[in-house]
Amino acid sequence: MLYYLHLLTEWYSPLRIFQYITVRAFAAAGTAFIFSLIFGPPLIRALQRLKIGQQVRKDDVLPLYELHGQKAGTPTMGGVLILLAAGLSTGLWAVPTNGFVVIALSTFLYMGAVGFWDDFLKVTRKQSKGLGAREKLVLQAAWAILIVIVLLRWDVTAELSRQLMIPFVKDPVIYNMGALGVLLFLLLVLVGCTNAVNLTDGLDGLAIGCTNAVAAAYLAMAYVAGHFVFAGYLQVPYVPDSGELAVFCGALLGAGLGFLWFNCYPAKVFMGDTGSLALGGAIAIVAVLINQELTLIFVGGVFVLEAMSVLIQVASFKLTGKRVFKCAPLHHHFELVAKSRAEKAGRPVGLVETTITIRFWIVSIIFALIGVATLKIR
Repeated sequence: MLYYLHLLTEWYSPLRIFQYITVRAFAAAGTAFIFSLIFGPPLIRALQRLKIGQQVRKDDVLPLYELHGQKAGTPTMGGVLILLAAGLSTGLWAVPTNGFVVIALSTFLYMGAVGFWDDFLKVTRKQSKGLGAREKLVLQAAWAILIVIVLLRWDVTAELSRQLMIPFVKDPVIYNMGALGVLLFLLLVLVGCTNAVNLTDGLDGLAIGCTNAVAAAYLAMAYVAGHFVFAGYLQVPYVPDSGELAVFCGALLGAGLGFLWFNCYPAKVFMGDTGSLALGGAIAIVAVLINQELTLIFVGGVFVLEAMSVLIQVASFKLTGKRVFKCAPLHHHFELVAKSRAEKAGRPVGLVETTITIRFWIVSIIFALIGVATLKIR
């Protein structure tokens, strides 16, 4: 909306800055952050008043309950704050008619709605299980089918969406995957990323901190993809008008930092599936739209490790009856290891969660930097 202020340049020349993506991306981040700080406290109070609290499982892993049992009742569904802050900020600073922004924002809100439904069922049923895995998959797959139809029918993306790009290679390894191939690939990326972020959301500030690093990386990558000169220099796919996704990523980053203000240890609010599914979907769709899907393996390395740890744990237990990790996802394994070491050394166990979270942030930032670096190595 504010983009159009540059049309008044003849009246007031400084307004020309509103046409620049870089300016609006940083402005979107700042605006989303401020929105989060403004709306956060009243939202938390409303969740407390409505008694929308976190359900903590006691029967699965008792040592984890000993660490997290006190979190029961902490307001959840705080992802609404992320949706509100990022959505409003994107609406203010991005070009409203840009198709890439419309697709990304719609995916963000749709996945947030699926997560909201899941959280609502958990709260009303007073248990930690909401939508079943099959129901979530069906809802996510339905959206993936819709996105594929749009991408294949839209002139701007009809050809690019059929191509398969891999890191370190400047040309597509497959020029035409076919409609079915595009669908299966997008489904893998969208469902995989969405649920990987959801699995990472297990410690105060963990998922949102890692997501912020990924959002910052894709902000830079989206800007490059939409810039003819930079895309040509780095030999990455040039996607006309996709630079506006940098504004969307900026809004995600600002909203994430604002949410972290309230979600850092000890958390005053949890994002719930409302936030984790929305963020995972947003990251995945940005990667798809700029043809950098497989780069997500590097940029979102922490999410990949978390998801792989669950798959390995389940497969190992079903095949051998033994577990590879003390607990999955991976952050819980390290949490239990650190807890055991702290008890043996006589150190406070309460610091374990913060230690694990900050170390995962560090690793996530390193992965994000590696992912951005792949743009140059081709």
